[in-house]
Amino acid sequence: MTNIPTELLRTLLTVVDLRSFTKAAQRLGVTQPAVSAQIKRLQFLLGFDLLDKSAPGVSLTEKGSHVVSQARKLLAINDQIVSLAHGSGRGRLLRFGLPGDFVGLPLWQSLATFRCRWPDVRLHMKTGCSSMLLNELEQGDIDVVVAMTSPHAHDMASHHWREDLVWVRGPIAPTDPSQPLPLVSRGEPCLFHRHMLAALENAGRSFEIVFTAGHVDELRRAVAAGLGVTALTHALADPALICDDPALPSLADVACSICVGNETDPVVRDDLVALLTETLHPRPAKAPITESRTAARTGMQSVA
Repeated sequence: MTNIPTELLRTLLTVVDLRSFTKAAQRLGVTQPAVSAQIKRLQFLLGFDLLDKSAPGVSLTEKGSHVVSQARKLLAINDQIVSLAHGSGRGRLLRFGLPGDFVGLPLWQSLATFRCRWPDVRLHMKTGCSSMLLNELEQGDIDVVVAMTSPHAHDMASHHWREDLVWVRGPIAPTDPSQPLPLVSRGEPCLFHRHMLAALENAGRSFEIVFTAGHVDELRRAVAAGLGVTALTHALADPALICDDPALPSLADVACSICVGNETDPVVRDDLVALLTETLHPRPAKAPITESRTAARTGMQSVA
């Protein structure tokens, strides 16, 4: 074997992204048995299983994960070549949303790579809170969203991971249990804010919001200056300021997702998702997230 039919790879990616043979068949406009037959043919050509039959739902084997990663790159190149034969793709639009503080350099490098790969695709990007972006995704007004939700991944998630929250405080921030805990926060609708308040209220710990920040950088400066305490992910927190005070209650972790809609060219959309996954290293979403705290540390800098 020297060549793999691209339609087989495309079927595999559709099954993996939709996490369902039935949904993949509907997306591809074929029957479910036809999808199963294409996956079996691809496995026969490769000589190994792509899907883990012992796991529930659609779960990849180790080799299957590698094939999916390489297939995304191959199909992206294939479709770029095809687009040359069909003239300019200037009419194609891809709308991408992410939380305003998701500013890790590797992520922006991924977006720059996407622009180089698809110079004729109009990539429109916007920032906002996760709840607003997800609402736009559900309404069909945006195509790809990186978001934080709680407690589970969003229904439209193609990939997910978890981030655990930690308490952060400056060296002179007061934490006297007999006094209200001074909080530095971004207020509603920040997911960290809600988790922080819920933990304190459940523990019966009094608190006072002493500073409301407009941006995560302001939040970190206020905490470092000793104005109060806040909750951040490990990726956002200065390691020197992470507080392991047993007097402070445990914080719930948050579910992070790459969510996709169906209102745009799936090839272009899936290539952007592939680049995002290379940066964030999430798992393919198969079911509601378990208690695993596997985190996407690299480049992950977000406040919902």
